[in-house]
Amino acid sequence: MTQRKKPVNSRSSTQSREDDDDTTFTLPSTSQVHRGLEKLTAAQVDQKTAEVVQYFLVKDQKKIPVRRADLVKHVVKEYRNIYPEIIKRAACTFEQVFGLKLVVIDPKNHIYILVNNLETAEGASPINPSNPKMGLLFVILSVIYMKGGHARETLIWHTLKKLRVDPGEKHKDFGDVKKLVTDEFVRQRYLEFLRIPHTEPVEHTVQWGKRAEAEVSKAKILDFMGQLYGQDPQSWSQHYREAHSSTGTGTSSSSAQASTSSQR
Repeated sequence: MTQRKKPVNSRSSTQSREDDDDTTFTLPSTSQVHRGLEKLTAAQVDQKTAEVVQYFLVKDQKKIPVRRADLVKHVVKEYRNIYPEIIKRAACTFEQVFGLKLVVIDPKNHIYILVNNLETAEGASPINPSNPKMGLLFVILSVIYMKGGHARETLIWHTLKKLRVDPGEKHKDFGDVKKLVTDEFVRQRYLEFLRIPHTEPVEHTVQWGKRAEAEVSKAKILDFMGQLYGQDPQSWSQHYREAHSSTGTGTSSSSAQASTSSQR
């Protein structure tokens, strides 16, 4: 029997070291940024901004959130004294060139993701359910949403089995289903697994992760449910009212530009 991975709210020693890396970084003041910029050429600042943009785009290909500690350590490096200016310019580049929005999904731990700015502005979801993996994710998010925001892990597996997706078997589209759900979707911050206290064997509940909250439209979830079960989304009247009375996504997240001043 394979060893069950730790729930996402547990902290490994590696994660603790990474957190320590971030606590050693203090966001420079406006005057410090100005002094730092005076010592650099425009070309140097542009080059470092381009490196930050490239770093984000590479991570975004696999939907991996970016931690400020990693960004400073591996990319910004000696330019950390102008970090706010670099992030501001990178955010502008994402918006103006790529139609993306740089969002802080975890202000406490300073974690960023990229969201499709054009689609979210229209209340749509940047996730495309026609992609097989994203379609599977939508099924799981739908179950969680319809259960009030939390669903037992056993219910998730039962639902997938009814759709002929067995977590114990290799799937032609998804590969190792259990690893996809409990590792990849968790690492991408689409899902969170929380241990239920005093259960033996250990049981978990599953909830939307920070990325899902930032990206996924509740109205889109209901549309997806309607297509999946052949029902009018309005037949889930309570959820329909909730979805169309909110801003459309699970929770609102801060934009990078708005939050840099508070990330100390």
